[in-house]
Amino acid sequence: MNKPLILVVEDDSAVRNLITTTLETQNYRCQIAPTGEAAILEAASYNPDVILLDLGLPDIDGIEIIHKIRSWSKTPIIVISARSEDTDKIDALDAGADDYLTKPFSVEELLARLRVTFRRINDLTNDNIQNSIFINGDLKIDYAAGCVFIKDKELHLTPIEYKLLCLLAKNVGKVLTHTYITKEIWGSAWDNDVASLRVFMATLRKKIEKDPSVPQYIQTHIGVGYRMLKV
Repeated sequence: MNKPLILVVEDDSAVRNLITTTLETQNYRCQIAPTGEAAILEAASYNPDVILLDLGLPDIDGIEIIHKIRSWSKTPIIVISARSEDTDKIDALDAGADDYLTKPFSVEELLARLRVTFRRINDLTNDNIQNSIFINGDLKIDYAAGCVFIKDKELHLTPIEYKLLCLLAKNVGKVLTHTYITKEIWGSAWDNDVASLRVFMATLRKKIEKDPSVPQYIQTHIGVGYRMLKV
């Protein structure tokens, strides 16, 4: 079987070698790019399964690279960066990154993020085969009927709650920023939209989570957004 191909975009040779060595021991193939220009060329030439992207490259800022790649490719992009401010994470995720890992990082966490990404790819592939039903643990969404069930018990959701749940489900495993969610749900991203989002997310959790204080399905990324976990 073909091993997944990972494009590693990193100008620091020590970090790059650590990542590639780790990936190769886990049966991944690696392609490397030390600059932004090389990253765009390699992404177009090799069509990798996942891109690991450092933001602080010597020639092109990583955010610009994400925008360029997103103009023609949906390849998952995991940012690995020393930039740890929430604004940096939000900018990268809004530009189209799928996940964000802050340096210094453990190789175990990197491998876990990759596993989540590949599960999401597989889930999307399965959705293309059976795209009318979404199942995640005890949660089931029947898109055709517009119904949601927990342990086969139908839930009564408001239209906004249903739209939120479907948006998260269709991006399972991916962090969605407040801006992205509010634009998808309300078509805007004002402060009051974010406040409304928190209210609707709280009511949605009360309906789908066994214990809303210890959520099983919807994870909060403080200051950034939300992610539906694969149960």
